[in-house]
Amino acid sequence: MPVPLVTRVLVADDHALVREGVRLLLERAGYRVLAEAGDGREACRLAEELHPDVALLDVSMPLLNGIEAARALRERCPAVRTLALTVHDDEGHVLTALRAGFSGYVLKSQAAKELVRAIEQVHAGQVYLGPSPSRLLLEAYREGRPSPADPLTPREREVLQLLAEGHSTRAIATLLGTSVKTVESHRGHIQRKLHIQEPAALARYAIRQGIIEP
Repeated sequence: MPVPLVTRVLVADDHALVREGVRLLLERAGYRVLAEAGDGREACRLAEELHPDVALLDVSMPLLNGIEAARALRERCPAVRTLALTVHDDEGHVLTALRAGFSGYVLKSQAAKELVRAIEQVHAGQVYLGPSPSRLLLEAYREGRPSPADPLTPREREVLQLLAEGHSTRAIATLLGTSVKTVESHRGHIQRKLHIQEPAALARYAIRQGIIEP
C-alpha cells in the first residue's frame, strides 16, 4: 500500500546530531518532520500538540525513556503510530517495546533505506521488524521462553528512571506535577517490590532493565 509523501513525523532522540541526520534523511525522502524532541517528556508533549502520523522514538532518553513514552502515547494519542529507533539488539528490549505499543523496531545500525521502509509500513498500519529483531522473536517463540513480568507500575517505572538519573525527590515532584509525599510513597513501593534500598543499587537495576543508559 503506497503511503503519501506528506507523512508527518516527530523525531525524538537525546543526541542532536542523530536528530539532525534523521531529519535530513526523512526530508530528502519526502516526509515532513513536524518537530524534534530531546527527551521522552518533550516527545509526548509535542505529539499531543501536533498529532504526527508517526512518532520516531529513541528507546533510551532522559526524563522519560522511549518505552514509557510509547505507553503514554498509546493512551493519550492512539492514532499516533510509534516506531522505536535504537542501538539495543536483544530479545528483552524488542519484546518490551512491542508490549509497550510500538508498531516497529529499527536498529540504528541498519541502512537508511530501512528506516524509510519502516515508516512507510508503520504509517500504513503494519508492523515493521528488521531482520535481527525478527530472528530474536522467532527464537523466543520456538523455545517457548516466557516474557519476564515487570513488578512496577508505569508511574513507578517513571519515578525509578528519575531517581536513577540522580534527580532529587523535590525535583521529581515538580517534573511529575505531584507532591513530595507522593514521590516518597512511590519510592517506598519501588524499594519494597524490588527488595532494593540503596540509591546506587536502584540505578544499577535501572541500567540492567534498560530504563537508563550506563
